[in-house]
Amino acid sequence: MPPAPWHDPDPLSTGHVIGTVRTLMRADGLDVSVAAIARACGTSRNFLYANWKTVSALHLRALTVELAQTFVAANRTHPSDGTVQGITEHLTQVVRLVRRHPTTAAVARSSRAAMATAHTVTEGPLVRVATEHVGDLLHPLSPCGGIHGNPVLYSRPWKILWIARPAALCPEAVGDHDWEAQLDGGFTHLLHDLLAPWAAHE
Repeated sequence: MPPAPWHDPDPLSTGHVIGTVRTLMRADGLDVSVAAIARACGTSRNFLYANWKTVSALHLRALTVELAQTFVAANRTHPSDGTVQGITEHLTQVVRLVRRHPTTAAVARSSRAAMATAHTVTEGPLVRVATEHVGDLLHPLSPCGGIHGNPVLYSRPWKILWIARPAALCPEAVGDHDWEAQLDGGFTHLLHDLLAPWAAHE
């Protein structure tokens, strides 16, 4: 049987557009323009504006996908076993991957204001994606009802995100072994403190 014919990606598909934005942002961060995206996708600026309204919406969707993929990547190398130790190792790997991701460095280079805001923002798609993934990881700590059945545990995803961001959004530390070890160690220590009540029951 002959191989299936190879087709160019559909330049109008959401997957192709966002995949292209992700690739461009790894080099140029928030400096990626609608014109550059249209050119790389093989479509028009009018099409992108009609479907996405602003270049910021494209950037945000791309960053949301990148963040979700980071949890997937961490699960391949440091899967959580549902214990406090397993959750800690998984989240520490997520922090490392975000810090070392080329998009993190590119955003830091292209927009210091956006990077500073990312440290303190309290709502939005990126915050929701992060807290949802953290909440899923914490679910096994409360078998009866998960985090929604335990008010104390329910508060932990947001608190974990708060302590994770300083360690994750520090691309200038990449390559400095001691600095990265301090960031990971500080995050791990604070995470153990937050999850200590559940570690005592394991």
